[in-house]
Amino acid sequence: MSDCCFINVKAGTAPTVMACPVNGTRSKQVGMFTVKSLLRKLPLGMPNTQYYFCDASDCDVVYFALDPGAPRFRREDLVVGVGAKETADPLPICYCFGFTRQDIWDEIRSTGKSTVAERITAEVEADRCACEMNNPSGKCCLGDVTRAARDRLNQK
Repeated sequence: MSDCCFINVKAGTAPTVMACPVNGTRSKQVGMFTVKSLLRKLPLGMPNTQYYFCDASDCDVVYFALDPGAPRFRREDLVVGVGAKETADPLPICYCFGFTRQDIWDEIRSTGKSTVAERITAEVEADRCACEMNNPSGKCCLGDVTRAARDRLNQK
């Protein structure tokens, strides 16, 4: 087994990517701030360990920890829907400004293009986003927004 799944003892750091213990999906680190911001109920005595975000739609687990004894969190444990895990619209795609995949598709249907990424970029530049607090992945949504628009435009 690769040593990417173990703490680097010399540096004391957690691996950047871990396999989801439920389905094996490669899952990226997510900050504790993000996990705590999005949980419906924060468990007492929650360990301060590295958590990972599983984005597989066929897996109910959203967050799992490096420490196997730490609690796992499922979709129903979060205050927001996890767009990557949903299969029916409206799929949340931008958690700071409320855009859904359907918003992008509707704009493309009516105008032939999507301006959602540009609108979000303007908000980011104005320092009005809080991806770390709002997005279950803890990351900026612009990559997902751009991908959703590109995929829809390629379907035409």
